[in-house]
Amino acid sequence: MFNQTTEYALRAMACLAYQPEAMVPTTELARLTKVPPNYLAKVLQELAGADLIVGRRGVGGGYRLARSPASIRLLDVINAISPVERIFTCPLGLETHGPNLCPLHRRIDAAAEALIDIYGGVSLQDVVSDSNVAQRPLCDTGTTLRVSARSRR
Repeated sequence: MFNQTTEYALRAMACLAYQPEAMVPTTELARLTKVPPNYLAKVLQELAGADLIVGRRGVGGGYRLARSPASIRLLDVINAISPVERIFTCPLGLETHGPNLCPLHRRIDAAAEALIDIYGGVSLQDVVSDSNVAQRPLCDTGTTLRVSARSRR
């Protein structure tokens, strides 16, 4: 459903949401999320550009959430990488549609609207505190976040 970059961004943000005040090094995030480090670095730059995370270079550096997990919606993360957009006019510019969307574009718009509604209603906090799930959203019950006290903000 989402491209690989968006999936990686969601993984990284979920990981950071477990310890929102911790500065997590890129290498540690890559290990925990199973994302290639160079690719992850580019994803993190995009997330930082969208003001979802903040980074710090050097010893004790890394990335952390820019605000609380409860205030970051999954839609915020998705839109930072590959925005979901509604369709209000024919993307092909066909005048034969008139003011109404054709059946294809109407259904595409309905799907976009549903995605916006669903992902706009789920915060990172919802994901990491879901008590109905026996494992973390990173799909690896053995995954643990090891961040030293020195790495904290």
